[in-house]
This record gives sequence, structure tokens and C-alpha cells, in this order.
Amino acid sequence: MNQANETISARLGRFAAELRAEDIPTDVLERAKYLILDAVGIAWASTHFDFAHRTLSAVTEMSGTGGDTPVIGLAHRLQARDAMLVNGLLVHGLDFDDTHAPGVIHATASCFPSALGVAALADLDGRSLLAAYVAGMEAATRLGAVAKGGFHQVGFHPTGLIGAFGCSLVAGRLLGLNAKQLRDAQGIALSVGSGSLEFLQDGAWTKRMHPGWAAVAGYTAATMARHGFVGPRQAYEGRFGLFPSHLGALMEQADLSLATEGLGSKWEVPVVSVKPIPACHFTHASADAAAILRDKHGLKASDIESVRVLVPAEVVKTVCEPVATKQRPQNSYDAQFSIPYTVATGLLRGDFGLQHLEDAALQDAEVIALAHKVKYEVDPDSPFPKYYSGEVVVTTTDGRELRHREEVNRGASDRPLSAADIEKKFMANATLAASPARAQQLLEAVLTLDRAPSARALAQALAR
Repeated sequence: MNQANETISARLGRFAAELRAEDIPTDVLERAKYLILDAVGIAWASTHFDFAHRTLSAVTEMSGTGGDTPVIGLAHRLQARDAMLVNGLLVHGLDFDDTHAPGVIHATASCFPSALGVAALADLDGRSLLAAYVAGMEAATRLGAVAKGGFHQVGFHPTGLIGAFGCSLVAGRLLGLNAKQLRDAQGIALSVGSGSLEFLQDGAWTKRMHPGWAAVAGYTAATMARHGFVGPRQAYEGRFGLFPSHLGALMEQADLSLATEGLGSKWEVPVVSVKPIPACHFTHASADAAAILRDKHGLKASDIESVRVLVPAEVVKTVCEPVATKQRPQNSYDAQFSIPYTVATGLLRGDFGLQHLEDAALQDAEVIALAHKVKYEVDPDSPFPKYYSGEVVVTTTDGRELRHREEVNRGASDRPLSAADIEKKFMANATLAASPARAQQLLEAVLTLDRAPSARALAQALAR
């Protein structure tokens, strides 16, 4: 087929099949290792929380005996697909993992568990793992960007939905699929990719499993394609392809060219943002603006009459509504997706960290009372989706109006966390469940993974 007439899945399949590790720029590979480091630290931190162990109990029951694939931060061994599911959940479980802003997707949370699981299963080396991870990230982030935030508007979570396609390429590359088989794998992924945003209504745990399920779906699709199972050729642009079927009327704003634009020359991995705050990325700029106002003016609860927060229109459904749930979070997930709660916490406590997701913090009467004074407005000057801006306007009890705007959210591609920042974040997360010495071993294992002779040994090194 003439390359100009290739379907999107054919083009992405050819890219994943032909990409050589030596073709990936050094800075992209280095950034990829730091994204993986961030993910591993969060996974270890997640083992400190109840949701991880309830998940493990369920998956262990299904996995049965005989599994030999390690799980990050845990001593358990599972069947390969089940390990991918749990690893994805651990990376994404605290909503502290990286985000590709244009794609509005947490792609590492699915691509890394997929790459680690399949590379370990096939006993490939660390460089092969890293190259496959990069290939999947480059595809998944671009596919997310096509929708221009539209998936969230119609209730789909691209981390799970799009993640399945990225993982079909990660797994397929590591399994040795050719370009045609990789095209079929993406077509098969069309029938198994999923992810609903209904959890936003009541703080349900389902979002946590989306990237792990995407890794399972991608591995399943790739294995089916490896054995000759045929998938639809137009997985994305066809009559009932991903974008027409899932975006509906919002298909009009989608740009299909973004799915393949710059493949192999313009790299998306360096654009991926590492989170400085354990909450939905849409809340970060506002939470930071609130903390800055507190520090600058020495604000106390008794000083604040009311609060207005200017947010992008595209994030309202996710972090501002329903208002009652956002003003009084019932659990940590409610809190992580709440502009009122994160802003009130920033104004009164000066930052937003994992400690503000504990039950005691969620019952803090002073913070909850202030959250009820926080109202949102749509920001007419928002730069979304390039940046997730936020502006906080406080009216004080003595009549002053204090405001601060964060145009570019901290951690964004134009305001990135440094390597030292990421290492610091990693150590803080990993040492919730590991000794400092063990955490240092993990750090060194990840940052040298491109020289690791065995992905299987690496997976073991990341487990407890």
C-alpha cells in the first residue's frame, strides 16, 4: 500500500515494527527512564494502601497457582496477564502518575506494565523493554491527542480506552509481530479497550484498574494477532472505528492527522508531565495558586469570605461537578478530583500531598467548610489542552480581592520537574513501603535498565 494511503493502524504498526532502539534520541531514552522511575515509586507507595491488597486478593483468587511473574513492590507471583493488571493498578492507584497533556492520558501506567510483563515473559533485555515502551508511548499519546479532550466530555477515560491500543503495540513488538500483525492487533484492541468515567459520580475505585486492564487487553490482542486472528483494518477512522464510535458529534473537532504526525522525528515522551501533586492534573494549577496566596498573604480560614476558581471549560465535568460531591469528598478519589477540596486545602494547609487523602484530612471540618465557599467559573482565556491553567480569586472578610494565576501548571512540558525533582519524589514515594537503602537499589535498577541483560531479572529486582 502507498504510504500516503495507509490507515492509521497500518502506519502505527509499521512504526512499532521498524523502530530501532538506536534511532531513539538519547534524551528521549533518558526521559523514558525517569518516567518509569516515577511509576515504580508510585507503585511501591500504592502497596501501602488498602486498595492494592484488596485487588491482590481478587487477582490471586483468579490467577491460581503456578504464576511466576513478579509484581512491583510485592512478594507475590502471578500469571503474566494478572501481574500486568496489578502493576498497572499500582502505578495509577494514587493518581500521582505522569500525564500527556494534549492526549489527556496517563500512558506510562499501561505501557510500562505491558513492556515489563512481556519482556520478562520473553526474557528479553532491558533495552528491548525500553524501546517497546517508547514505541507504545509515542502511539498512545498521539491517539489521545486526536480527540482534543473529547473523550472526557462523553464519559470515556482515554488512559484505559487508548491505553489498550498503545499496549497492543508494546506487546506485539516484544512478541516479534510484523507490521501487518501489529495492524491486526490494534483492530482487535478496538473490541477490548474500555474505560468509563462513571467513577466521578461516587468516588468508585474503577479508574484505578483502567491502565492495568489496558495492558491485559493489549497483550491479549497482540497474542491473538500473532496466531493469525484477523482484526479490522480501520481501527480508528473506520465507520465504527474508535473515534467515530466513541466521540459521536465531537468527532467534528477531532484531528486524525495527530495520530501519526511526526512519528519517528517529533517525540512525545519528553512532553509527558510528571505530577508534583497526587490528584487529577486538572486541579494542580488551582491548588498551587491557592497555596501561593496563603503563603503570600498569611491567610487563615477566618480571613476568607469566598473563593472563585477560573478553570478550563473542558475540565468542569471532571473536577467541578457534581458540586455537592466536590465540596464534601466522601473518599480519597472524590478528593483527588475536586477543585473545591484541593483549593481549600491549599489555602489552609499550604500544599496538597498524600497526607491530605487520609481519612482524618477528609474529615477536617475547617477545610470542608472552606470548600463549600469555593465556586468555579469557566476561564475564557484558558490555554487547555496545552496547559491545565488555574486562577484563584479570594474575597476576604475585610473586602480585599486577592488573586493568583498559574498559566502553566507545574510539571508541564514547558515547566518540567527536573531529574533531581523526580528522584526526590521517587524516594518519598518508595520509602512509604521500603527502606531508604532498598529504595536506592530500585532507583539504580531503573536508571540503568537500558543496560540490564535480563528484563526477567529486572522485574524481580522491582518486586519485594
